[in-house]
Amino acid sequence: MRRVLIIDDEDDIREVAALSLEATAGWEVLTAGSGAQGIEVAVARQPDAILMDVMMPGVDGPTTFLQMRANPAIEHIPVLLLTAKVQGIDKRRFAGLGVAGVLFKPFDPLTLADQIAETLHWTGTAVDESNAERPSAKH
Repeated sequence: MRRVLIIDDEDDIREVAALSLEATAGWEVLTAGSGAQGIEVAVARQPDAILMDVMMPGVDGPTTFLQMRANPAIEHIPVLLLTAKVQGIDKRRFAGLGVAGVLFKPFDPLTLADQIAETLHWTGTAVDESNAERPSAKH
């Protein structure tokens, strides 16, 4: 089962995204309300991916991403930024950071898991992945 960490300062966004990923993909979802809390959770729980808001009070998403890349315990975890900014200059700036991808708000809860899986090149659906982990009776 995939484990995804959602870092967003808005409770509603975290809740909708978490419910979406759990219901549509069967993924385990971890949440954090700030970049600092997100780094703590990522170090402790080692998610397969991180979905992080760009605009957060205090330390924003891009700055948190750079802090994650400087931490050997979590530097390997792919990060997708979640933003309402869709201007070309913002897309280029985010891509220049080295993030795995950028997803846009508002997102469709029914397709969020698919967008994440496609961006990260995760193959198959949650059902396919869970079946692949079980030993097959056929040889």
